[in-house]
Amino acid sequence: MALNIQPLSDRVVIEPQAAEKKTASGIYIPDTAKEKPQQGKVVAVGKGKKDYEMTVKVGDTVLYGKYSGSELKLEGNDYLIMREDDILAII
Repeated sequence: MALNIQPLSDRVVIEPQAAEKKTASGIYIPDTAKEKPQQGKVVAVGKGKKDYEMTVKVGDTVLYGKYSGSELKLEGNDYLIMREDDILAII
């Protein structure tokens, strides 16, 4: 999926994974009780900084902090834009 956005510097655009709708035991979770997802797929990556090469690439699945990034609505979808430093791990 190609987005019409190019993050600057060390910024990354992430599409958050959908929140769980049902628990492992089969109980449905109401919208008000769902937790904010902390996992997502990288959809756009900046060029990095001088003397700093980007580690993540488009298509990587990553873990990030619960309150990391800024929410962004683009082309009808929800995304997060954050610095690469806010990413905790690549899965």
